[in-house]
Amino acid sequence: MVYATLADLIERAGEDEIRQVADRDDDGAPDSDVIAAAFETAGNTIDGYLGVRFQLPLTVVPANVRGWAVAIARYHLHRDGAPDYVVRDYKDALTALQQAARGLQALPGLDGIAPAQSSTGTIRVDGPAPVFSAEKLEGWL
Repeated sequence: MVYATLADLIERAGEDEIRQVADRDDDGAPDSDVIAAAFETAGNTIDGYLGVRFQLPLTVVPANVRGWAVAIARYHLHRDGAPDYVVRDYKDALTALQQAARGLQALPGLDGIAPAQSSTGTIRVDGPAPVFSAEKLEGWL
């Protein structure tokens, strides 16, 4: 799923940077298919993390998810090596996604998937019969 737009990307990185990294045909404008591929990669990454805790597709796109999508897409647009600040934003986004997936970071407007619960509330263990039992150890104790 796509969680951000070209306008979001330009707002964060600036039009000049986006033109430099996404204008692959040298016509002076960012290529829409390059931008779409970067956003698809970002969306797949986000879904991979959040899918363990939230129902996909997300019904609401919180601002932090949009920011993570921009950071991930921006990183992937820099195919010849991203500057340190872009790499830092990318790593921060992945760290935040990991925290959100573990429930350590809230995503406003989204309800998590309820964890599966045991129907009986009892613990059951299945396995082979014990090698040493009270009967087999009789006389040794």
